[in-house]
Amino acid sequence: MIGILENYGRPLVSDGVICYRSGMAGPWIGTDEAADYLGMGKTKLYELTREGRIPAKRVGKKWMYDREELAAWMQTSQRLEDFFQDTPANIEANPNLREPQRDAYLQAAAFYQRGGQKALIQLPVGCGKSGVAAILPFGIAAGRVLVIAPNLTIKDELYKAFDITNKQKCFWRQRGVLEPRDMTSGPYVCTLDTGNLSVCEKSHIVLTNIQQFGTNADKWLTKFPEDFFDLIIVDEAHHGAAASWQRVFARFPNAKVANLTATPFRSDRQELEGELVFRYPFKSASIKGYVKKLKASYAAPSELTFTLKDEERTFTLEEVLEMKEEEWFSRGVALSEPCNVSIVDNSLEKLELLRQTGTKHQLIAVACSINHARQIRSLYQERGYETAIVHSSPDKEADEKANEEVMRDLYSGVLDCIVQVQMLGEGFDHPKLSVAAIFRPFRSLAPYIQFVGRILRVVVQNDPTHPDNYGHIVTHVGMNLDELLKRFKLFENDDQKFWEEVTGGKEPDPPKEVLDGSARMKLHEDMVVQSEIVEQLFEEDFATAEDADIQHDLEKKLEALGLDPRLAQQVVKKSRSDALGPAVAPAAQPFSKIPAKQWKEAKRRLDEEARRTAKVLLNRVGLKTEGVEIPRKLKPEIGAINNTIAAYMMVNQAIAKKVGDGRKRPEWSFEEFVAATDELPGILNNLVRQLKRAQNA
Repeated sequence: MIGILENYGRPLVSDGVICYRSGMAGPWIGTDEAADYLGMGKTKLYELTREGRIPAKRVGKKWMYDREELAAWMQTSQRLEDFFQDTPANIEANPNLREPQRDAYLQAAAFYQRGGQKALIQLPVGCGKSGVAAILPFGIAAGRVLVIAPNLTIKDELYKAFDITNKQKCFWRQRGVLEPRDMTSGPYVCTLDTGNLSVCEKSHIVLTNIQQFGTNADKWLTKFPEDFFDLIIVDEAHHGAAASWQRVFARFPNAKVANLTATPFRSDRQELEGELVFRYPFKSASIKGYVKKLKASYAAPSELTFTLKDEERTFTLEEVLEMKEEEWFSRGVALSEPCNVSIVDNSLEKLELLRQTGTKHQLIAVACSINHARQIRSLYQERGYETAIVHSSPDKEADEKANEEVMRDLYSGVLDCIVQVQMLGEGFDHPKLSVAAIFRPFRSLAPYIQFVGRILRVVVQNDPTHPDNYGHIVTHVGMNLDELLKRFKLFENDDQKFWEEVTGGKEPDPPKEVLDGSARMKLHEDMVVQSEIVEQLFEEDFATAEDADIQHDLEKKLEALGLDPRLAQQVVKKSRSDALGPAVAPAAQPFSKIPAKQWKEAKRRLDEEARRTAKVLLNRVGLKTEGVEIPRKLKPEIGAINNTIAAYMMVNQAIAKKVGDGRKRPEWSFEEFVAATDELPGILNNLVRQLKRAQNA
């Protein structure tokens, strides 16, 4: 792997294995042991000793050497630029590394040896991309290494893996990649927030995140000479903005680049740069136990009744399956409460099934919007499951603080479920998330795979059949997500036409008026599902091993048990014939709703909906939230300081006239909160008319 080096204190390496003699007694050693310790011939050792270039002491006619002084000499005599070429690393035959880590390294090393510059390495979530980043420099980098993370979470985890002083987390120590003696002089890692250029010059690895390094070029990027880094490793490369990456790559044009990713397309749906040198199939990761074995379940209604433009219709299951590709239909299903209830009940049943092991598995859901997430949260809360929301909105500072509290509660086990609106950041690692409830129709494969990736990490390492290493995806058949699963299986087959389709296009951006906030807002969708009857689920494995893989694995197990391995073929054939057609399972029975929690959530939802109605009101009459037209001109009697507060007060006053008979809300019943929420569309229309009359007066 690394060539033989026999000078200036560099260890002797043969076939990637360093040769040391064990059992040396005491700090002082003789010539034979010193030559062995330093990895050089005795002739070279004598030459350096006589020239005074190596610490030694003459005892009679013999030279004696202090091992600690030799170690210090080795540290000072090795050039930083040579570290990754000269330091022996146990990679190829290392049983502590995962199969995809070893194979990814070997394929990348061969690629760069052939003169390649930009490599793409694709590993499923949970297969050890951070470990690949840790071993890639050895034998490949001929100088410093720049490692770029997409966010602070991944950067912090990578720092622990690269920190040779961290005895518990250092990847090279934990996996036996480097011997302790080889870490006396590095590799040293620094970050841009804990050092300056002089510290970077003394470090083997500079670790940063793309926002810090690529978006403010004058602060850091331009300070480095263009030959400062020989290798750039981009972790979770699909999350990077194109302009940021291009600035970095342009600054170091001769550096080798390794893009590590779970999906070979960026967050903007465009293809990542680089040659795909290694891809580890999801099915292999599942078979080996690196990721959970997943099953996808779809609530399949025998009847679904909905209204569209005031017309009520009832669809059979066959009609639902025919209509699910229509965007208006799948979105209507996603946002309708009866369909959401079906997903909630069936996802909770899967959660309780997993919890029978005694492990507190948790659930993650994805919603279409913040308001939709609140509705879903209330459905779980009413059923006695502690649930919170993580999302991103214009008030980023407040969101970050709230999200941090939610994540603390998730990690500590306080929460049963979280509902997300935007994708959780890359590097999010919580193995007890084992159920993914999907309440939105993904339109492309990338965000679907990334969301499902949140439940992939195993709870118990290296045990593919452990009952805690299973996961469930639960959704509704009307959202057409089974089609994305079919596309994912093409993803696994590495079909070229499929890749061109997935990476060549981009989802259309929302209309300009939606992005700038000038679009007409509305409280409800055009299509609303009134009711549905769900008695069954369609179920399928998320990734299915090929028959040949199953047969081969079964043959080995039968042979180990002393049985005829030829029986494997018969077993596989019979199982396939028995499993023709989609699997059907009974749907969950409705989960009980706790009256106290139901009341609390109804009260909470009315307040949230009232605030949202106030925003829609301002949108309808063309007023800005921070303006003062309502309190100063249109409704001065309201006594508010700005339009937002004034609109909220107007909505609440209108609610009080409709519901409650003058009583305060803590005295209301659950039914009154529901009735008040149902009145909001009419209240909105009345208030719009009032303000428009005042504007035109």
